[in-house]
Amino acid sequence: MGNKNLTKAKKAKNDEFYTQYIDVEKEINAYLEYNHDVFKGKTILLPCDDPEWSNFTKYFAQNFERLGLKKIISTSFAQESKNHKTFYQPSLFETKDTQFDIDKTKIKGKIFTLSHDTTGDGKIDINDLEWEYLEGDGNFRSNEVSKLRDESDIIITNPPFSLFREFISWVMNAGKQFVLIGNMNAIKYKEVFPFIRDKKMWLGAGKNDGRNVWYQIPDDFEDFHKEENGKKYAFVAGTIWFTNLDHGKRHKPLSLMTEKDVIKFGTKNPFKVYDNFNAIEVPFVKFIPSDFEGIMGVPISFLSKHSPEQFEIVGLSMRDGFGLEDHKQYDSYMEIRQNGTYTGSSGRKTNGNPMIEGKPVKNNNYYIDEKGNCAFSLYDRIFIKKQMRVV
Repeated sequence: MGNKNLTKAKKAKNDEFYTQYIDVEKEINAYLEYNHDVFKGKTILLPCDDPEWSNFTKYFAQNFERLGLKKIISTSFAQESKNHKTFYQPSLFETKDTQFDIDKTKIKGKIFTLSHDTTGDGKIDINDLEWEYLEGDGNFRSNEVSKLRDESDIIITNPPFSLFREFISWVMNAGKQFVLIGNMNAIKYKEVFPFIRDKKMWLGAGKNDGRNVWYQIPDDFEDFHKEENGKKYAFVAGTIWFTNLDHGKRHKPLSLMTEKDVIKFGTKNPFKVYDNFNAIEVPFVKFIPSDFEGIMGVPISFLSKHSPEQFEIVGLSMRDGFGLEDHKQYDSYMEIRQNGTYTGSSGRKTNGNPMIEGKPVKNNNYYIDEKGNCAFSLYDRIFIKKQMRVV
């Protein structure tokens, strides 16, 4: 059901998945452990949020003084502009305020700011948040919110899954620091991977291995895994943190065996060379040989363990222009089922995928040309190379 929920979010643009406070706290603490002053004097923008109960807004407002922040700006998207329509009732926080406007509440976004002590209690915290209606609906692409982006130093949020490509471009084009939640498949986006390859973006400090993560969902969602204190929760597979803030995990090298020991204790066979890339296939991160000096194809999950001091990211399979070009195309091949029957597809569909010569051991389809040459496709791979030490 987790994958079903994520697919629904992407295809139906149903983006109402809300991050839990504990997950925000754990991620931000990792950056603080590496650099205690990482947020000191900074203006934080929390767009695509619902500030009245957002756990991003709550966390940074409650920890404003501890983090040494300069300002928090949190914006919401108007209810009527959301793709997912649900019963809407303004919060008591809004309706009890003198600036509440029944005509604006559903069609205008809201902006919450925190920068000084408004209550006079001698401290700056969540009770000092000030708010007003935006001129527009709070769409991050609007000039209004883009000006807030330009004012900020760091952008932190769980943006709509369906708009992640646009959102990350919106952030990167402004040259901002960021901490964002996105789908693991976003690693392969043309708007994302080049930044990862060029060390301008990396994964956050969390597990980031694609495992299920709990999210709060709207009350009218029918598919959910648990309900606590009147709130519904579902776990969603494949969500990870993207950032360009440094953290300690990023500089922790993997403990690996030599190529000889991997073959002796792990694979039991020499590494295979791809049929279409000048690299060897490494099926599991734990089998990356520590002493191999050529290019290796590794699972995408490697990125959650990547240390730039240990390995250089060379490229990504599946498309040319991502750093390592394939040297063979399969247009003249035919796709064959394991029972020997033709699927009706040519090998063109597998161009760019990492290919191994021969037939697969498992019950998967493969490709064959008129001369009887066979090859089969693997999952997408990140291509890496051992960093050479400068003596």
